[in-house]
Amino acid sequence: MNLQRPNASDATRTFNRSKSVVPMSGLCSRCTDGCRGNCEVFKSTFRGREVIYPGPFGKVTAGADKNYPVDYSHLNIQGYAMGATGLPEGVVGDPDTATFPSVDTETEYGWDTKVKMKVPVFTGALGSTEIARANWEHFAVGAAISGVTLICGENVCGIDPALELNKNRKITKSPDMDRRIEQYRRYHQGYGEMLVQMNVEDTRLGVAEYIIDKHGLDNIELKWGQGAKCIGGEIKVDSLERAQELQRRGYIVTPDPSSPTHQKAFASGAIKEFERHSRLGFIGEEDFYAEVDRLRKLGFKRITLKTGAYPLRELAMAIKWGSKAKIDLLTIDGAPGGTGMSPWRMMEEWGIPSLYIHSMAYKFSKILADKGERVHDLAFAGGFSSEDGIFKALALGAPFAKAVCIGRALMIPGMVGKNITKWIEKGDLPKTVSQFGSTPAEIFVCWEQVADIVGQDEMKNIPLGAVGIFSYADRLRVGLQQLLAGARCFSLPAITRRELMSLTEECAKVTGIPFLTECYLEEAMEVLNS
Repeated sequence: MNLQRPNASDATRTFNRSKSVVPMSGLCSRCTDGCRGNCEVFKSTFRGREVIYPGPFGKVTAGADKNYPVDYSHLNIQGYAMGATGLPEGVVGDPDTATFPSVDTETEYGWDTKVKMKVPVFTGALGSTEIARANWEHFAVGAAISGVTLICGENVCGIDPALELNKNRKITKSPDMDRRIEQYRRYHQGYGEMLVQMNVEDTRLGVAEYIIDKHGLDNIELKWGQGAKCIGGEIKVDSLERAQELQRRGYIVTPDPSSPTHQKAFASGAIKEFERHSRLGFIGEEDFYAEVDRLRKLGFKRITLKTGAYPLRELAMAIKWGSKAKIDLLTIDGAPGGTGMSPWRMMEEWGIPSLYIHSMAYKFSKILADKGERVHDLAFAGGFSSEDGIFKALALGAPFAKAVCIGRALMIPGMVGKNITKWIEKGDLPKTVSQFGSTPAEIFVCWEQVADIVGQDEMKNIPLGAVGIFSYADRLRVGLQQLLAGARCFSLPAITRRELMSLTEECAKVTGIPFLTECYLEEAMEVLNS
């Protein structure tokens, strides 16, 4: 396990002066009076609470870089030289029929009514953060044309500058939510769906009632905890008036913008921004069932649940209660992770890492299934970015895992595509891009594929970030087809846990996936002794 330096990080824009660092504290082994910086303790001396967060806040995504004892890289994928599973009925596997382009990467999730996706991935929660707001059109259109589900995160209505509430403090108008739903729907191809998340504040404001009454959405996602992390999910605002407005709407805003002391500090320039937080969620079994029942009575056909890297008790509750409530999908987020809106140390040090919690999710689901209980579908989240990770997650959680939630990696193509637009307009394409051409049709390898979907005339309305997301999703699809073909699985339901091997004994203990020299050993002995 690599030594950590928790007192300096690129995420918090801090560094150690000394090459020798105390592993536990992250302090320089020789701290000198007169040092000009810039460790976290140094910077916290004059910027205080600001150093808790990655920065510049709202302009970056940040992922924790803690190196855990066991992670998904400790699993390898099996490849076979014989057989084929998952082919269409009646098709015999041979070199002419069992080709990698014929692999079916479609997946579906749901209890009764199923949602199909062209690729087994969907976005992380794109909620009230500035990055989500500013890039929403790219994300939404990209997800729609790619045929995957889009998650609209928490607090979108609550921070909408044009939000209107009635006398009961329930939403009557939220133009930003309207915009988000309409942009996804405009290009929706019949695959995937848009899920709006709800936390404590959203429930109090009546988000569920608003999106079903005005927009007829028939799906919604509950969330345990605030943000994907234990207390994460805040945003920052650089206006005193805006901070006070959010406080009046019922949010927790710190430092307190109603305090004369903090108002003076803001006026003098010492306080440059305020944090808006939501209240912590509290769960209870009967309350959970009651909320699911309330949402169904409102008319929602599908209800999903997102939970974070909580202890095994909460994981068991989510799986058991979710199955009893017949929810359609449970997404389980593991540590590390985060899109940059959670406290940095919380992203680094809080929660059960992905491989561990996903392994236990499989174990708990199997316990229920072995008792004859039906288990809802699962999706895994927590640091995925490529087709090998998707394969491993689906295999580790088979047959319960149906998809992988990808956060930062699905945001990057949207931002890159948006910036390519700006670079083209300014005549300032970097060499990394200009080597492929100077027009969108030359630069984007999937340009004509997107045009085939929406029509050539409509391409002028498609943001380049959306084309970027389509291109990235297509790369995942093709890469996944190749890995699946190598494992002789020609559709996603054909994947089993036997398609994995553990590279270390510790990984085998955590996951229940045999050590590589034990995989298929019995079959090997049968061959040798035949």
